[in-house]
Amino acid sequence: MKRTFEQALANRRSYYLIENESPVPDEEIVRIIHEAIKHVPSAYNSQTTRIVLLLKDEHKKLWNIVKKVLKNMLTEEVFANSEKKIDTSFASGHGTVLFFEDTSVVGKFMEAYPLYSNNFKTWSQHTSAMHQFVIWTMLEDLGFGASLQHYNPLIDEEVKHTWHLPKEWTLIAQMPFGMPLSSPGKKEMKPIEERVKVFG
Repeated sequence: MKRTFEQALANRRSYYLIENESPVPDEEIVRIIHEAIKHVPSAYNSQTTRIVLLLKDEHKKLWNIVKKVLKNMLTEEVFANSEKKIDTSFASGHGTVLFFEDTSVVGKFMEAYPLYSNNFKTWSQHTSAMHQFVIWTMLEDLGFGASLQHYNPLIDEEVKHTWHLPKEWTLIAQMPFGMPLSSPGKKEMKPIEERVKVFG
């Protein structure tokens, strides 16, 4: 469904009950990720963001890793609750987008611009956040429900080992997506007047 940017912004929400169905071919998911990578800005055009798209069995493999790691850390009761949430909200979906930042590129820019070297790690996080927002919104616009998760750094090493990813890539977030099975909860908003000041 095609919306204006403002409409897409207003409709992007967190969906926690999803299923393994897709309103579009997987090639369309790949296409929007390519568009995001090409067009989302970055400080000094550093292009530090790296994306891994997991579909089908690779998607399920990720959430099995998460469960294995959590099972070794949590009590049986706490793990049972976590496992249920993972199985119905994340692993049950159609795929997962993994967001990484390439620290080797960040380091090169820190060396090249010593006056601003302390800022590049922060700017790298800003770049990742913009990619997360754009891809999340574009997935929603295709008809998916998605959410943003942060099981890093608990799963980082096994993720990099499993998919043979460079050690310089730092995992920032995980975005499971699929067809939504329920509507998102009501979003509470503070008064705009408390959050925006206009002068002039």
